[in-house]
Amino acid sequence: MFTHDTPIRVRYAETDQMGVVYHSNYFPWFESARAEAIRDMGLTYAEMEKSGVIMPIVDVHCRYLRPAKYDELLTVRTILKELPAHHKIEFHHEVYNEQKELLAVGKIILYFMEAKTMKKTVMPAALHTKLAPFFS
Repeated sequence: MFTHDTPIRVRYAETDQMGVVYHSNYFPWFESARAEAIRDMGLTYAEMEKSGVIMPIVDVHCRYLRPAKYDELLTVRTILKELPAHHKIEFHHEVYNEQKELLAVGKIILYFMEAKTMKKTVMPAALHTKLAPFFS
């Protein structure tokens, strides 16, 4: 299993009139956390795109358990529970506040696709090489 933690500070613009994070703001946090997890492995989304592979989102879910509030420092945990074998990769996300309370859980499914043809493909070899040790 692969896990990575990304800190996120709640900005005023991400909250509603009550100082609570508006529900749709969790999805950009999940995206940032995924990108940082991949970057910390030594790759970037931009490099994968240059190699001809894109990763569109095909499914998103978020369950809200407790409110995140203005100026809180959150931890967005990115989890891969299994090494992708085909065209699909499933990221799980957990959002914690500084008291280690679980605030939200999410699941995002992306496909590996050839940029030119928009056809499904397998995970790029460079990403597979970086992830495989976490699943052996």
